[in-house]
Amino acid sequence: MRLGEVVVDVTPLRASRDFRLLFATQAISMLGTHLTSVAASIQVYELTGSSVQVGLMSLSLGLSLLVGLVAGGVLADRVDRRRIVLVTRAATAVVITGLAVNAALPDPQLWFVFVAAVLAGGASGLGGPALMAAAPALVAPGQLAAAGALMTLTAQLGAMAGPSLAGVIAAGPGVALCFAADAVIYVVGLALLAPLPRLAPEGAGEPQHPLKAMGEGLRFLRGNQVVAGLLLIDVCAVVFAMPYALFPELGTEHFGGGPSTVGLLYTAPAVGSFCGALASGWTGRIHHTGRALIGAVALWGLAITCFGLSPTLWTALVFLALAGLGDTVSEILRRALLQHYTPDRLQGRVGSLWLAQATAGPSVGNVEAGLVARALGSSAGAAVVGGVVCLAGVAAVALALPGLRKATLQGPPAGEGRAAPAETSPATD
Repeated sequence: MRLGEVVVDVTPLRASRDFRLLFATQAISMLGTHLTSVAASIQVYELTGSSVQVGLMSLSLGLSLLVGLVAGGVLADRVDRRRIVLVTRAATAVVITGLAVNAALPDPQLWFVFVAAVLAGGASGLGGPALMAAAPALVAPGQLAAAGALMTLTAQLGAMAGPSLAGVIAAGPGVALCFAADAVIYVVGLALLAPLPRLAPEGAGEPQHPLKAMGEGLRFLRGNQVVAGLLLIDVCAVVFAMPYALFPELGTEHFGGGPSTVGLLYTAPAVGSFCGALASGWTGRIHHTGRALIGAVALWGLAITCFGLSPTLWTALVFLALAGLGDTVSEILRRALLQHYTPDRLQGRVGSLWLAQATAGPSVGNVEAGLVARALGSSAGAAVVGGVVCLAGVAAVALALPGLRKATLQGPPAGEGRAAPAETSPATD
């Protein structure tokens, strides 16, 4: 296999001007998102001195995000997706600007931070499904995996650079500058997305009750082995084998380190994820996509099991990096298969379920990991148990859903077509 077939495939960036605009927007937006999330946590702690208040602020954001995702999924399948993205991003820019102004006041108000978290979460949720559904309309069908890898790469870059940059800015000029920088990023993103073509879904404008629309999406999910399998197999990873809540205890008690050791544990999966995204060129070319996905999730479970059994910090970091690599490959393939097997008229609703699971699943998994650790009296043991249960779940899903094993990105999915890239505006150079 040549090097060009391994490194991340940039064909969507070369072929589609509109995808380049979307990619650039996501790249800077992920950086801004981490600037604001870290700055908000720091500000709440400075105002209250309470980690509980920080957690409540995050909970407020998460709950409003979930509500927004459910509503946004229905909305994205009824009206122009470009308009949804622009309106919700403009609304979020206003909210973030308010946070910057509040932080710059001599006496910042805590209540405003909570209100802003609810408003920003709701707006992001409303726009998330439309933004996710936009990518399949801007690239050729054979480029879905490559497009997903590139979008994943932006997330990993933001995750690695954003928190550190936010910490430096907060320690210097202050959190107000973090919020102001994110507000500017949102405005720049609006300018980049404005030239996109109209992205009306199939059947847009047809009257349908929201509950009926949601029911249609759920019926499609139950009747499609591939899409149902994509969600189920992810549950095996994020609910049963999510070790992040265990890192503070493992870093200090099991490995005998301090905050720097805990930081290394959190960093290792991100490094593996970044490497996985960089070496993702093969994901769009492999024929047995479903089997590769099953293998990637199994790699996560196996790596988490070995992480729990690791006798030294460095072996633990290696296995966490391998887990991160498997997680990224899984995300790339799941996103591509989801978009490939979902009709355009359902992209918003099905995408909202995927995003909702991605939002809530890790939180549930971290709580589960903490409870298991308490029951066993060992965080390392909880990681091992989680990894083994994950592997068992992956095997069960793979055996129960042969459609997932046979899923492929090569050619159109059986019985369903896909919308062609948008042609209302020149999408290619």
